[in-house]
Amino acid sequence: MSETKQPGWFGRLFGRKAETPTETPAETPADAPAVPAEPDPAATMPTEPTGTLSEGVPDFATGADDVLPAPPTVTEASPETAPEHDLPDELAGADLEPVEGVQPEGVVPAAPEPEPVEVAPAAAEIQEPEATETHEQPEAPTSEEPDAPEAEEAAPLVIYQPPAEPEAAAEKRGWWSRLTGGLKRTSSALSDRVTGLFTKRKLDADTLEELEDALIQADFGLQTATRIAEAVGKGRYEKGIAPDEVRAILAAEVERALDPVALPLVIDTTKKPFVILMIGVNGAGKTTTIGKLTQKFRAQGHSVMLAAGDTFRAAAIEQLRVWGERTGAPVVARPQGSDAAGLAYDALQAARDAGTDILLIDTAGRLQNKTGLMAELEKVLRVIRKLDAEAPHAVLLVLDATVGQNALSQVEIFQKAAGVTGLVMTKLDGTARGGILVALAAKFGLPVHFIGVGEGVDDLEPFAARDFARAIAGLDKT
Repeated sequence: MSETKQPGWFGRLFGRKAETPTETPAETPADAPAVPAEPDPAATMPTEPTGTLSEGVPDFATGADDVLPAPPTVTEASPETAPEHDLPDELAGADLEPVEGVQPEGVVPAAPEPEPVEVAPAAAEIQEPEATETHEQPEAPTSEEPDAPEAEEAAPLVIYQPPAEPEAAAEKRGWWSRLTGGLKRTSSALSDRVTGLFTKRKLDADTLEELEDALIQADFGLQTATRIAEAVGKGRYEKGIAPDEVRAILAAEVERALDPVALPLVIDTTKKPFVILMIGVNGAGKTTTIGKLTQKFRAQGHSVMLAAGDTFRAAAIEQLRVWGERTGAPVVARPQGSDAAGLAYDALQAARDAGTDILLIDTAGRLQNKTGLMAELEKVLRVIRKLDAEAPHAVLLVLDATVGQNALSQVEIFQKAAGVTGLVMTKLDGTARGGILVALAAKFGLPVHFIGVGEGVDDLEPFAARDFARAIAGLDKT
């Protein structure tokens, strides 16, 4: 009889079975005595394996039924663990997953971190201007108008006081020099076209048509361009004409168109404060214009207060505060996102209490084709009229000269929404199409109070039709 080949210890550990010869065993006679079966050595081996994972991975496919499962083990806490951090017995060995905002039962929660404490700066480190709390919030109007500001919901009102001595203005060139420099791009473009058209050439219909095209490209508008071309050609057909003579005719026609709208902004001292509302599209230069106007009004002896009504742009509030420091004017402000109408109401009340001569109210830039934003502007007007039925006493629309013919659309829509009383044209130094001012005057006839040709405080001046006409035509001031 062949013996069964038993596997070794490692073989049994990996689930190998004893190998039995394939030959058929001999038949045992019926009368042969019974031979006791030899005991299986595997039955006497320990039931708990002592191997480790480093010795290999068992073949579970063949030995799952032969290898007994290891008893579960419970991890005990390290003896160095503090008693207060030990888990209770009923949680020992459990698969605990942390849940946000829930403390496991029996675990002592960690002490919360202390809140940071802001340390007030030393007196020497505080820079001017110093923000001071103003008077108590005025009572809301008794009218049932839903636009009336509610004092209890408003953010705290702050008035930034200017330093004792405003910044001294730097030395500047004369206005004529800055004006001609600012209009240099427009005058150069026109002068080059005029010189090319009328040098050694007889005046005919084609020449006048080309002159008209050049004026339209400079945004003079069709009506003005046609009138200037007719004035140049009157009595001069088939005759020569010098370029300087054409420029003189151009200046005379521009002056004639602009002279009726060149009106100064008059401050009515009987209205205290005299409220000026500044409006316009994004990037037109409203906030910078307010700073320049403040400088001029202060130089004339008026007391001025500024209201940071552009609450949608955080930089606008800081920008106006800086202008207040430079010009010596207090600035009424609230945090970004506050109600602009409520701020205007409070600023008007503060200016009244302080006896201020002029209140300049900044507003957020808004596109003229956005009806929702234009409705907000109308709300500002309604709210401040609850304190002063005649306010604002002036509504100035700030226009960017670089937008060209789009300025016509701006004037038309802002006029309907806010009742524009006058224009301020800025950035004439950044365009070769300064003739848009002539087109505006011809179509709307609104007063043009100021024009700007630079970023400096003194680069905004009252509008003078003759100076503008001669500068844009490239002629000297005479």
